[in-house]
Formats: sequence, C-alpha cells, structure tokens
Amino acid sequence: MTGEGRSDAPLERQPPAPGSAGVGGVVLAVCVGPGGIPKHPVDAARVAELGLEGDAHRYRFHGGARRAVCLFALEDYRRLQRDGVAAEPPGAFGENLLTEGLDYALLRAGDRLAVGPEVVLEIDDVREPCKTLKPLDARFPGLMIGRSGWLCRVVRGGVVRAGDAIGPVEDPAGPRAGG
Repeated sequence: MTGEGRSDAPLERQPPAPGSAGVGGVVLAVCVGPGGIPKHPVDAARVAELGLEGDAHRYRFHGGARRAVCLFALEDYRRLQRDGVAAEPPGAFGENLLTEGLDYALLRAGDRLAVGPEVVLEIDDVREPCKTLKPLDARFPGLMIGRSGWLCRVVRGGVVRAGDAIGPVEDPAGPRAGG
C-alpha cells in the first residue's frame, strides 16, 4: 500500500475523536511526495520506521528514523493564511499528516500519539523551518517559527488514513511533570 489513491476532496471540519476530551483530533490528510514541497494527499499510506511509503526527501537531513513523519496543524495553516501566506492545505508545507483539533501547544518531545487503530508515533522534536519553504513566502522560514509542526519517530507502524483519530497515548506512569 504505497500512498494509495489521490485524495483531492475539500477539507472539512471533523468532530473530535471519541473520548479525546478535547485533547485529540483527526487526521485531515495523509500526504506523500517525491521530495521537496508540496506533498500530495493520498487516501492511505503504510507507515514504517523511516516514514510513509511513497514519500521521499530531497535532502538527507530531512528524513531518517527520528524525523520519519511530519505533523502539521490546519489551525497553523489558517494562522499563516491570516498573515498573508498564500498556501493551501494539504501538503503545501511538506507535512505528512495534516491534523485538526490536536492541541500542539500541549505536546512535548517524548509524547506518544496514537494515529488510527494501528500507528503510534513519538514526538522527537519541533520541526525547524528551513529554506525549502522560502518560495512560499519571502518571510519564511522566520514567519513559521512557533507554528511549524512536529517531527516524529515511528514506535509502531501500520496504515494511516484521512479521517483517523490522533491523540496522546496515556502514559501508565501518570502525567508528566509540568504538564
């Protein structure tokens, strides 16, 4: 299942994931590409240790096991659009998973996210905006700081689909300090 079927359906607001108590959200789009931006939406993709099948990176430091999946929020697309950035989701910023309703401000490196019934990701780091984004807006990468998404490693692979719930995996040790 290598990036099955292109999905050009318009993005619609989705209800929060059941039982998410407002913490979780939904995957609006699954995106892959040959390298660089934009990435293109597909209905579903298999996720393995190095990312989504059918996805590639132009530069070697843009991928790897610790940077296997890039998450970006529809809410941040909308904020950037209000600042005059003329980029339309999904995939314009090179994200693999476009989410809605997942509160990125509550997430930290080390947090784990369940995506659909199979996949578990672990946040490795904030996505650092780079010069690849410059053609979208002359103010990049600086304009994107603080709203650039997350880079994740794959804890458990499987298939992700548009419409999958995404949310924190409960830590059996209890809530983390300060959060």
